Amino acid sequence: MISTVAVGTDGSDTASAAVDAAVELAERFQARLVLLSAFKPEAIGAGAARLSGALAAYPEWSSNAAEQVERILATAEERISERGIECSSAMAEGDPGEVLVELAEKHGADVLVVGNKGMERRLLGSVPNTVSHRATCAVLVVKTT
Repeated sequence: MISTVAVGTDGSDTASAAVDAAVELAERFQARLVLLSAFKPEAIGAGAARLSGALAAYPEWSSNAAEQVERILATAEERISERGIECSSAMAEGDPGEVLVELAEKHGADVLVVGNKGMERRLLGSVPNTVSHRATCAVLVVKTT
């Protein structure tokens, strides 16, 4: 039985598709939903960091400062709660794939939903690849490309 669905989001179109799939799953199983996200500090300034390549490993996640991630999660949580789904959110600093795995485990997720951004041919993007190999729960990779 699925009682807790976790979903990773960064506010991108791919993540939005993953959130939509997670909402549908939560509705079908009358499960609670936990929105998860990761952020990297912008210690040297966002523009300088991106130009230097320091944050190039996860551009779609690393550009999200903690405040931006909080807004993304709050907006999604409000929208989902309006549908009558028990919803909460959590975020942490660090590698996006690792953070999603750790937070999903911490919140007792039965399934972790992520988008497939970066999936080419038979290779997954770095975040869904990390999640699929390290998660302690079932993983649903939503095909969006």
